[in-house]
Amino acid sequence: MNQAFGGQTLVYLENGRRRTFAGAIDWPGWCRMGDDEESALQALFTIMPRYAAVMQAAQIEFQAPLDLSSFIVVERLVGNGTTDFGAPNISPSNDNRILNETEFMRLQALIMACWQAFDAAVISASGRELRKGPRGGGRDLLGIMAHLINSDAGDLPRLAASYRLPDPTNPVNELGGLRQAMLNAFTRAALDKMPSAGPRGGVVWTARQYARNLAWHTLDHAWEIEDRLMETED
Repeated sequence: MNQAFGGQTLVYLENGRRRTFAGAIDWPGWCRMGDDEESALQALFTIMPRYAAVMQAAQIEFQAPLDLSSFIVVERLVGNGTTDFGAPNISPSNDNRILNETEFMRLQALIMACWQAFDAAVISASGRELRKGPRGGGRDLLGIMAHLINSDAGDLPRLAASYRLPDPTNPVNELGGLRQAMLNAFTRAALDKMPSAGPRGGVVWTARQYARNLAWHTLDHAWEIEDRLMETED
């Protein structure tokens, strides 16, 4: 990756009653939470080196901001109960734009970069104990993986698709088939006309919205694993 510094980064803010998320418009997965707008933007800047490392590992060019003044807030969104629970839930209006083929290829590469980061965290933590604590209910490594695959499978109806996990208690064996189903659904959503509702009804996400949600959730748990592992070594 040819990492450059000093560029401006377009950011949106999702404001709940108790929590705020700041997210980079063009970089799904680069999204952090704070108690208010200021702390959310600071958290977004603080996590930037880790996000840049994910992009670097996948050879995706990333321009890192020099400081907080490089963030340009272009949209403020009203959050909801999910926002206050601790997960971003409202997508910026930019996510409604149709993807061209170049943008599709970039987002597909970014999704795979997030999977690569998660897999690397899992490999590093395999056979080792994670710090116990309130985050994630104190899930162990397999618990985090099982949570992620169940969430990912549960999100596929948002792209008018579905996938049955043959063995949801064995996340290692489920990753390959599930991820292929996710890529197939994402490709259809990005390049083909989507229906207005999923197989069981409900709102269908745009391809950009799906990529944003997937990238955030995957990286959030990758970094959770890394953080809980590092803390056991202190």
